[in-house]
Amino acid sequence: MEDVIRNLGFLCLGSRLKRIGERLQADTQQIMDEVGVGIAPGQYPLLAALDRLGPLTVGQLADALGVSQPGVTRSLSQLAALDLVQIQSIPGDQRRKAASLSTKGERLIAQAKTEVWPRIENAVIDLCGGLDGPLLAQLAAIEDGLAERPLSQRGPDASGKKP
Repeated sequence: MEDVIRNLGFLCLGSRLKRIGERLQADTQQIMDEVGVGIAPGQYPLLAALDRLGPLTVGQLADALGVSQPGVTRSLSQLAALDLVQIQSIPGDQRRKAASLSTKGERLIAQAKTEVWPRIENAVIDLCGGLDGPLLAQLAAIEDGLAERPLSQRGPDASGKKP
């Protein structure tokens, strides 16, 4: 079957990047499930921002991540329900809220730094390591590489062994 999105080249670049992103997210979720992490891959950047930058307002988080404020608010609510973040009103301005990692969130980040993030990063490095040339050819190589072997089968696992 013809891969229409791939064959339309730059015309469908956004769709193609979205398709790659969705595949990377799904493969990342599989790795996270194997480790026993109970959040979605898209929530990690928010936790990482709070870990790296400390307590931030919703607006600051949106700026740091390059995403919309409603998206940040939604993710914060989900993470607060899991007791991974604390959300507090800013003194003197009840409309603005600041978020910080909870103790449970700090433990999750510590686990991620040792068991999850290195595994995902090494898998993506393995996937992209041999890439060279024009963007569309690189995207094709990424897609082919993911089809050949998902991220969960790439790079050293949490124990440091290569699968």
